[in-house]
Amino acid sequence: MSHALRRASELALDETTVTALRAALTTTADEVVQAIIDEVPSYANALSGHMGSTIRGAVRTALGHYLDLASGNATGGDAGDAAYELGRGEVRDGRSMDALLSAYRVGARVAWRCLAAGAVPAGLPAAEVAKFAELTFAYIDELSAASAAGHADELAAQGRAHERHLEHLARDLLAGASPDALLASAQRAGWQPPVSLTAVLLPAAQTRPAYRALDPSTLVLDDLPDATGVLLVPDADRSRLLRQLTERTAVVGPARPWTRASASYARAAHARSLSPDIRDTEDHLPELVLSADADAFADLRARALAPLRTVPVATARRLEETLREWLLHQGRRDEVAAALFVHPQTVRYRVAQLRELFPDLASPQRVLELTLAVGLRAD
Repeated sequence: MSHALRRASELALDETTVTALRAALTTTADEVVQAIIDEVPSYANALSGHMGSTIRGAVRTALGHYLDLASGNATGGDAGDAAYELGRGEVRDGRSMDALLSAYRVGARVAWRCLAAGAVPAGLPAAEVAKFAELTFAYIDELSAASAAGHADELAAQGRAHERHLEHLARDLLAGASPDALLASAQRAGWQPPVSLTAVLLPAAQTRPAYRALDPSTLVLDDLPDATGVLLVPDADRSRLLRQLTERTAVVGPARPWTRASASYARAAHARSLSPDIRDTEDHLPELVLSADADAFADLRARALAPLRTVPVATARRLEETLREWLLHQGRRDEVAAALFVHPQTVRYRVAQLRELFPDLASPQRVLELTLAVGLRAD
């Protein structure tokens, strides 16, 4: 309260004036509160009932402290602390700082009118009345500043808490927490669950810039291992999302029910581990399926293609290429020949060799195993 204290040092109300003003405190407080109710819509209902009594008491206390200050008997610290807490409380009650500042302006005007009406009859000289006015408005200004600081600090604290809750929710989703745990986490974060979530993996440095172009309900984590970030985009229009990420090094997983967002994240992470060139996992499903269990795929290849180990390596390589194209083209010899850049008669010869090595080549089970085994070229 430094500015008000300086003003107070220039003014020391005599005991007669202070006594007269204290006698009017209750009436002054009531008039201040009524004026705020009448002129500031945000307080129309807030100052009724028990809350109204509490506020009237607080106004009387502030005015009493003001008179102590004006008579040279107070430091002003307590009033500043109370004003700071008032600003914090206004955030919790859902009111803006504009509403509180309006209340201060109205209160200052009414308080000054009432106090002046008591000070002048008490014999306060005109020059002292002017100083009294300056002190009044300096006091209100500093109370306003203290409340504004409290309001801003509480907003920042609530914002940080909200961000922590959202981050916790995102981590729960990636970890595949139970639906009940996810719902509780979403409620704590004040986050409305969508129908689906789509995971997007990006370099950590690109995560926040990319988020700014997306639905504000998108969940963000930018501190995953390997400098990776993830966005969980609610109810995404996939083609639009891909366009929005055109300039980003992003991998987009599939849309999944929001409680199964971990599945979208897992697929995007797997795709990213396969190749830095994959953007849309939906365009690479065969590779993702066949690489989902690398050991199982290796075992399948070893068992299904075991007959090729009985022939020279170069021959085995040519026969595997022929087998792959023969399966892909469903035995259409001319198409197989075109794909291999060989004569159809060469294809006929190689297929005959394959039938000798694989007597059950027409078996559906054998066709399935061989199709999977040669579906991706071995490294």
